[in-house]
Amino acid sequence: MRLPRRRPGGLTRWDVWSSPAPVLTIILIVELVAVGTLAASLRHGVGPLPSSWLLTLAVLVGAGIVSTEASLGVERVRRQSDETPHIDLSSVWTFAAAALLPAPLAVAVAVLIYSHIYARVWRRSGVPPHRALFSAATVVLAVEAAAAVMRLSEPTALFRTVGGLLTVLAALLVYAAVNMVLVVGVIVLSGPNRRFTSFLQVLAHGDDAVLEFATLSMGALAACAMASFGAAYALLVLPPLIVLHRTVLVRQLEEAASTDGKTGLLNAAAWHTQAGQALRRIEREGAHATVLVLDLDHFKQVNDQYGHLVGDQVLAAVAEAVRAEVRDGDLVGRFGGEEFVVLLPGLDGEEGHPGAEAVAERIRRRIRGLRVDIAAPVGQEVIDHLSVSIGGAMMPVDGTELTQLLEVADAAMYCAKHAGRNTVRMGLTGFPGPVGGHRPRRSPPRHP
Repeated sequence: MRLPRRRPGGLTRWDVWSSPAPVLTIILIVELVAVGTLAASLRHGVGPLPSSWLLTLAVLVGAGIVSTEASLGVERVRRQSDETPHIDLSSVWTFAAAALLPAPLAVAVAVLIYSHIYARVWRRSGVPPHRALFSAATVVLAVEAAAAVMRLSEPTALFRTVGGLLTVLAALLVYAAVNMVLVVGVIVLSGPNRRFTSFLQVLAHGDDAVLEFATLSMGALAACAMASFGAAYALLVLPPLIVLHRTVLVRQLEEAASTDGKTGLLNAAAWHTQAGQALRRIEREGAHATVLVLDLDHFKQVNDQYGHLVGDQVLAAVAEAVRAEVRDGDLVGRFGGEEFVVLLPGLDGEEGHPGAEAVAERIRRRIRGLRVDIAAPVGQEVIDHLSVSIGGAMMPVDGTELTQLLEVADAAMYCAKHAGRNTVRMGLTGFPGPVGGHRPRRSPPRHP
């Protein structure tokens, strides 16, 4: 797993030096510990070497280089199209090295493979050296930890007994924990929400966790085949690994197609599709839900005064504020322009209504308190006094179809506008009179 890329610079201009103190401290500690543990293991000696250690090392490094070269185009597109952290599939070879070689030699495999990845992929994709160094340091620690666990079992029993299998599984878990926890910890500390819940949310990202364990499992199978039948059997892992690379890219591109590029939220079509599916499931279960429509007040003035680039920055800040006030399972999307939509499953009905309105009020207050720092010709400026008008519709009180709920929430939002803006109106009860006069909402675009 690696950190998102940033713009490179000279040694003294690396943006790592301007990182928050906790982030910089963790990065330096991780790198020093990686070097220190490697030096300590070298002082104690490599120990008895397997009979074919040189062939094993050469095959693992060669296989790592071949897999990188075979997936070069895919990996560059993958890294260039995604600024978020993602799983590095080279752990197939580094985990196999931890299982088959003494720790110093396994670290040598990792260093050689990651040096090649940096030269061929990371540097050309704009990954600065300090981020590559930190990513490599986390892998070194993961390899050393996994190798230490592997040594708890006799080499002859490692791939042949139930106890050996349990040792391999323990090493797999340790490798994943060390690598992912360190990287995710730095990412969370670098972000605006430095909370333990944010750490758990990023760490428990389902697809990434599954991919990490799948990759490490392939590494365990490669090690087992090499130990049982010979080093050349590692080559059998190459075809499925290359296919896995391409499968991951397809999934990543699908996610990009459903994401709004300015805010990172679901785009209109993706939100409409997922919200419709969720409402049908909620209706079958006899449960409740609330749809919120949010519209930034006087947003055109921001674009007119500061330009559209600053307007995009404000939209991103508002999107982050909305995400911070809803649950993980709630659907948040950008419906176009300065409009946002939220689906809140389980917050509706006579008892649930105050809960949904409370969420809307929290969003309104958070946006009202936003301060967005922007670069101006005369220095830094702050955009504040933002506000939002929010309308809500409750299922089944205001309808059971998504289109109905959007119409009611849209009308309620316009009532909030007419009531002076920076306010919340919920459902048909939020209208001072008969529903009417509001702009009908266009159906969102659908995927072809």
